Amino acid sequence: MFEVTVEETFAAGHYLRNYKGKCENPHGHNYKVLVTLQGRELDKAGLLLDFKDLKSVMRSVVERLDHQMINEIAPFTELNPSAENLARYFYQETNGRLQSVTNGRVSVKAVTMFETDTTNATYFE
Repeated sequence: MFEVTVEETFAAGHYLRNYKGKCENPHGHNYKVLVTLQGRELDKAGLLLDFKDLKSVMRSVVERLDHQMINEIAPFTELNPSAENLARYFYQETNGRLQSVTNGRVSVKAVTMFETDTTNATYFE
């Protein structure tokens, strides 16, 4: 099994519903997201997936959230925009796009979402 990981960053605001404390107020983060792919077969160039292709797949998800109030973007109008839920959102969005790009040869193994340099949440299936 092979793995590759790409890191992207974006800045966005959010607030947590049903939470008592500072995070119930609107605030922002410089998020960092790590997307790790997995697959058993390399392509003809000896790559699981070209890093630029993974960045391209991630770009549409990042651009949707970058410099936005996440609470105003579906599904986060209902779903709390916690690091955990953001990690799952990136997993689902990226994995869905990868299936069409690689015909199922490559899938997302895990997504780790950093809210700060020292706090993160990971989602995997």
